[in-house]
Amino acid sequence: MDTVELRYKPLRLDDEFYEFCRENDQLKIERDSEGTLYIISNSGGTTGILNSIINYWLMHWHLARNLGHVFDSSTAFRLPNTSVRSPDASWVSNEKWEYLTDAEQTKFPPVCPDFVIELLSANDDLHTIQKKIQSEWIENGCSLAWLIDPFTETAYVYRPNADVEAVSGFSQLLSGGNVLEGFEFDLSKLKI
Repeated sequence: MDTVELRYKPLRLDDEFYEFCRENDQLKIERDSEGTLYIISNSGGTTGILNSIINYWLMHWHLARNLGHVFDSSTAFRLPNTSVRSPDASWVSNEKWEYLTDAEQTKFPPVCPDFVIELLSANDDLHTIQKKIQSEWIENGCSLAWLIDPFTETAYVYRPNADVEAVSGFSQLLSGGNVLEGFEFDLSKLKI
């Protein structure tokens, strides 16, 4: 199933959208800054395995440093441009997280993650996800984003005010740089 687009413009955008998502919790729903809803199909088995591998290694790094919080693909963030998006994996620094109230942490946290990973699945269009990373993540304050395409064994590295770097071959390491100091992800872990 491809992603389905719907128009939905409630009066109290954030609270009503949160309740709409809770009432339809069997669906993965995102919203862009124009109010378009995206009902995203569940991932298949292979994508689920790859997402788990990515989250495992990110959590492994996190537990050794405890500099923030790791989130999985079911977490949606309300970004500064009002969109609500869910990356496949993400990390938010303690400084950003602790600035939020308990209520903000409980719903869709109104914060852009410092780091996100988007994993291309069989249902995704590469150009659509590339645009999402640039316009939703990077332009809203994300410091580092990776788009991983397991079909071509290519990773794309996004940073603010920099050209996108393409890393070909799953024999490479991706570095967290100064955003996730000490984190390196061995792309060969995604060869299943």
